[in-house]
Amino acid sequence: MGSRESLKRAQKIVVKIGTSSITHPNGSINLQRMKKLASVLTDIKNSGKEVILVSSGAVGAGLSILGLKKRPEEILLKLAAASVGQASLMQMYRSFFNEYNQTVSQILITKEDVGARGEIITGLFNRLFTLGIIPIVNNNDAVATDEIEFSDNDCLSAVVAELISADLLVILTDTDGLYDKNPKTNGDAKRIPICDKITPEIESMAEGKGSAFAMGGMATKIIAAKKCVKSGCNAVIAKAEDPRTLYDVLDGKDVGTLFPAKRGAVG
Repeated sequence: MGSRESLKRAQKIVVKIGTSSITHPNGSINLQRMKKLASVLTDIKNSGKEVILVSSGAVGAGLSILGLKKRPEEILLKLAAASVGQASLMQMYRSFFNEYNQTVSQILITKEDVGARGEIITGLFNRLFTLGIIPIVNNNDAVATDEIEFSDNDCLSAVVAELISADLLVILTDTDGLYDKNPKTNGDAKRIPICDKITPEIESMAEGKGSAFAMGGMATKIIAAKKCVKSGCNAVIAKAEDPRTLYDVLDGKDVGTLFPAKRGAVG
């Protein structure tokens, strides 16, 4: 209970949402979910917290625009899809956030950027916070040729959380947390409310990915949670179906799976 209670005091929050969570099964963008997400994040920011959204979906949006049914193997076609899709994705986010009078910015990052300009990126995030802006971050897929550079943004979200010394990372996905076995194929699977230690057994529980348009899976979310825990940031994996779940997370309710920070946690 104490671990959940600490989430109520989280001030710097990173929220990551994946491709499968903002698209329909056919690959088209789920506009209703994006709009709800914009509403909830604006409300959380208006409550006095600092919020960053790490959003996948550029490649998925681009594939839909280009009429492709799955992620292409040809690297240049993938980069083209990312280039087309990123512009479309940000246009939609900007439109939805504008409905709530919330200004957003776009930050595209590669591993090289973090390594060479980490301090500048951290400074930029903090300056955007002082300006009342919600940064929207994505892997720079249009120039990143490493197919698994940031593991569908799961690892990127953990990197961002570490850069800003976040109190909480919430990874929104298509399942309501980590289970002791795959809930999609095992009816008796049980959700793990709190994972105090990420063991090899815990890592082996993660399998599969959300859709043909997505790249990451539960395994990459566990990796991200592990990175957060080590850096002193709480992490929660929760269901993206209703973005209002974020309120429950911040209220300390028993939703998703909490990975408590090992050092420097809030409170």
